[in-house]
Amino acid sequence: MPTEPAPALTVSALRKSYGAHVVLDDLDLSVPAGTVFSLLGPNGAGKTTLVRILATLIQPDSGRAEVFGHDPVGDADAVRRLIGVTGQYAAVDGVLTGTENLRMTGRLLHLGRAETRRRTAELLDRFDLTDAADRPVDTFSGGMRRRLDLAMSLMGRPRMVFLDEPTTGLDPRSRRDLWTAIRELTADGTTIFLTTQYLEEADQLADRIAVLDGGRIVADGTADELKRLVPGGHLRLRFAEHRLLTAAASVVAGGHTDPDQLTLQVPSDGSATEMKHLLDRFAELDIAVEQLTVHTPDLDDVFFALTGQPRPAVAAA
Repeated sequence: MPTEPAPALTVSALRKSYGAHVVLDDLDLSVPAGTVFSLLGPNGAGKTTLVRILATLIQPDSGRAEVFGHDPVGDADAVRRLIGVTGQYAAVDGVLTGTENLRMTGRLLHLGRAETRRRTAELLDRFDLTDAADRPVDTFSGGMRRRLDLAMSLMGRPRMVFLDEPTTGLDPRSRRDLWTAIRELTADGTTIFLTTQYLEEADQLADRIAVLDGGRIVADGTADELKRLVPGGHLRLRFAEHRLLTAAASVVAGGHTDPDQLTLQVPSDGSATEMKHLLDRFAELDIAVEQLTVHTPDLDDVFFALTGQPRPAVAAA
């Protein structure tokens, strides 16, 4: 039986307030090494505050965190050697070239001249920036600036990278380019801690997702597990004849029939066990199912249900 990787990050009873406003309220988390963990939450939920604590930029009021066994408060230098951080806005110098930005980062990390040059060349190639390397960053597109920002955070070969809403403001193509880079990092064994407001992003990238609201984790699991937490999932079964539709509806509680489409809609969590049970029952009664479709709530449904956020109104055409 495979064992779960050792945790890259653990958070226990972490608390942070600003005056009377509690931002993080006895937060508990564990992130296995070599995975992508995504933290979802509305504006003001505490996502960036948590990243700043873990990245040694601010201190919690109480509680404890460990990054690969090191305390961001008591052993901040060790934590800084293990992590990279990319914030919501690219922290690049627009006057310098791409090469100069990376070499400056290497000098700040005390990598040495030869290693800095080697890493600069590797990262420019990895993020498809070689052709633009000697141009001022002010001439870069938004997607290129974000790729350079991520490259700078990787200069010291970190074991864990914090990405705080890294694709904010990017066009769809640039966002997907960054997704590819994140997947490649994880394939190399890097642990990713991702905060995002893009639910599709978490669904695409994360091994596990936690939903933060009011300073607390209100749900934690895989994307599929979270989608099963909210109502709305169902099976849609199509039959070849009205006779079969009527027979199926008579043995399923809570089903909704559409005689015109010859379909039966049955509430379901979408699990394989539930589907097998239903199909076996139909087979026993000689009710042939022509087509079966599984509909599950998406992460939008999860987010709005768990955080109490109102769904945005759909504009009339």
